[in-house]
Amino acid sequence: MFERLGLIGCGLMGGSFALALKRAGLVRSVAGFSPSASTRQRALQLGVIDEAAASPAVAATGADLVLVAVPVGAIESTLAAIAEQVTASTLVMDVGSTKSDVVAAARRAMLAQLSSFVPAHPVAGKELSGIDHADAGLYAGRQVVLTPTEVTGDAQLVRARALWAALGCKVVTMTPQAHDAAFAAVSHLPHLVAFALMNAIGAQARGDEFLALAGPGFRDFTRIAASEPGMWCDILLGNREQVLLQSQQLQRALQELEQLIAHADAEALRAQIANASAARAQWRMGGQQD
Repeated sequence: MFERLGLIGCGLMGGSFALALKRAGLVRSVAGFSPSASTRQRALQLGVIDEAAASPAVAATGADLVLVAVPVGAIESTLAAIAEQVTASTLVMDVGSTKSDVVAAARRAMLAQLSSFVPAHPVAGKELSGIDHADAGLYAGRQVVLTPTEVTGDAQLVRARALWAALGCKVVTMTPQAHDAAFAAVSHLPHLVAFALMNAIGAQARGDEFLALAGPGFRDFTRIAASEPGMWCDILLGNREQVLLQSQQLQRALQELEQLIAHADAEALRAQIANASAARAQWRMGGQQD
């Protein structure tokens, strides 16, 4: 049980975390900050937070748990703003989708308080953002990746694991570098492809006509293109080295398929499709059958 959650960022991820903690009986009170006064008021109305804080520092004051749920580009300034409120017993986490840049930002911003920070990436979300879409069940059954620094306290890491497990999550621990390489392949690149596909079709003279004929397969494939632009700009730039490596890998695979089509090599093309089909059939999402 935590006495007070300092929630910095009352959006989908932060709001869902607060609701999940409340539903599980893991927190007594929640103080929340978002830059928008209307968002803070809405979070109060929805029962996501119990107190609207005027600043990140106020939200973190007296909190034994702090969640920084802001875009990765704002994490350094946010951590710097709350550093004086963080004690040796405070557990501080983020929910960013990139980790090497977040860890580097924490080193610059937190200094002596870095041992309290456990970088976290809950692999969950929706294409719809904002406090109105916060959901107490968002994290249930999902993976959460923790990427502790070399100075993260053992006690803090244990508490972070136990907290996410209590919310029904499967907890995985890896280095920030391993995290970023993996998620460039399975998350960041798919978003990049979805953005590119929508733009490629939309740029054509008959693009609207083509989109009007699209069915469920296209809907499912491009769902993530509706994601929040600012957040995904931060993610793609924050992990740009690994994203570019994965993009190059995809381009090579796509060019190989293009060559098979150009040469009408049905046998080789069928083999490539069969290989992809078999790999997809065998894939498990977080240990579960998709």
